[in-house]
Amino acid sequence: MSPYVEGVLLAAGESRRMGFPKPLLMVEGRTFIAHLCDTLLAELPHVLVVLGAYAEQIRAAIPDNPRLTIVENPNYTAGQLSSLKAAVAAVDTRADAILVHLADQPLIQRRTISSLLAAYAAGSKKIVVARYQGKRGHPVIFDRSVFRELMEVPDTLGARAVVHSDPERVACVEIDDSGVVTDFDFPSDLARAGLGEPPASAGQARSVKKQN
Repeated sequence: MSPYVEGVLLAAGESRRMGFPKPLLMVEGRTFIAHLCDTLLAELPHVLVVLGAYAEQIRAAIPDNPRLTIVENPNYTAGQLSSLKAAVAAVDTRADAILVHLADQPLIQRRTISSLLAAYAAGSKKIVVARYQGKRGHPVIFDRSVFRELMEVPDTLGARAVVHSDPERVACVEIDDSGVVTDFDFPSDLARAGLGEPPASAGQARSVKKQN
């Protein structure tokens, strides 16, 4: 029987460097958050979406789907790991693992998720990391056996501390998908993609063309 893996989509950040809520930027005519929810749900039975900053606006953009659960992280200013901890605390007790992705990396392909799930199911590694042209990115799968470590590591160190603590339990899966390492942190990232500046307010949107 295949492992039961739940998705975790981290969308709680303050987007200070972008100056606009990144989950509400657009890809293929849809918000990053809506697009990613559908991409993850195409391969996973259930997805936890973690919100923090701009929670009300982002919640309104999340698809109405019973396979999506919204988790609010009141401690989101502590950093990304605090949101991952909120998700781990809410994950289904039946889950063998979680597949974690970030809301500012909207360009991943469905087959990337499928490849990671297959690698996790076929191997014995407790952490499975997507890699593109030798560079690690997201998604990342964490087996339940490392959940406690994720909960106990200081927020300031981040989940990388758990990934790097024991290389023998980590599998890197080389994937032909640049979306694994393509994120949008700064307005200059949008400019490099030919998109100009981010919207001035959450009521506006700019379309991000999907990269090949």
